[in-house]
Amino acid sequence: MESRGSSDEPPRGFLDALLGDGRPLLSLSGLILIAAGGFALFLSATGHFLPHDVQFLGMTAEQLCKLHACRIVHFMIHDRVAFGGAIMAVGVLYLWLAAFPLRSGEAWAWWVFVVSGVAGFSSFLSYLGYGYLDTWHGAATLLLLPCTLVGLIRTRRLLQEPRGFGTLFRPAAPLSPGRVCLLATAAGMILGGGSILIIGMTSVFVPQDLAFMGLKVADLEAVNPKLVPLIAHDRAGFGGGIFTCGWLVLGCVWCGAPSRSLWQALAIAGGIGFGCAVGIHFMVGYTDPFHLAPAAAGAVLHLAGLALSMRSMSAGSLR
Repeated sequence: MESRGSSDEPPRGFLDALLGDGRPLLSLSGLILIAAGGFALFLSATGHFLPHDVQFLGMTAEQLCKLHACRIVHFMIHDRVAFGGAIMAVGVLYLWLAAFPLRSGEAWAWWVFVVSGVAGFSSFLSYLGYGYLDTWHGAATLLLLPCTLVGLIRTRRLLQEPRGFGTLFRPAAPLSPGRVCLLATAAGMILGGGSILIIGMTSVFVPQDLAFMGLKVADLEAVNPKLVPLIAHDRAGFGGGIFTCGWLVLGCVWCGAPSRSLWQALAIAGGIGFGCAVGIHFMVGYTDPFHLAPAAAGAVLHLAGLALSMRSMSAGSLR
């Protein structure tokens, strides 16, 4: 029997009760990203391509691995593992935003969702630069988009004043060495991710990439004329994931009040993201120092920021 509730409240409908205040939908978006990233890691670990990749190329990963000492496949796996780690990190920070600051009605958290969402969903359009439409990526985007939009619409009413975009420009705490390191990490991710995104849409490779594979672009095209567009898709997606995560880290560190929960979320997200981005290079043997330096520097900065801010964040709040 349906409960009527208090006499001064209108009865809630099924969908209204299911969707709640919108935070469950935003949390679901985070969980979907974590699952998608985990699936990308699983496929990479097993050495397989997605079915539509195989259909597009007309080759399986096993067939491609037989050519050029499997360096082409290893290079593709290195991009895909880094992409999986990046979107898992995004999912972790989405869960923290929905569970803590947004629950408290902090408007900056809502705007961080908006900014990162625009960055993430816009990066899907980078396929226009290389001509390969990833149908699974498109399906995931179509699933996430309404989930995120409805979640943002419903959570808007939770926000306390001030509610404007300007809340993003108000630091939650004075600058400290730890926060400076974390903010520098975020800035590096934004610049690095944006650069990779642009490279994926244009030249696709940097010289170190071709040196690792021991091939030129013409050699890759000779192996399969559709290979470069597929790799470009991976590069642009990887860049978009890092770019989006950078904006999230920046917003959370700049606007988020120091708290134990924020420190933990940053530690988990950084461990996954940088662990994948740095670790995969050693697993596939792509250890060019110049190429590895940005990711390694970002990991060191992030670790330093966490170490320097651990005590102050733990003492700042028990959230």
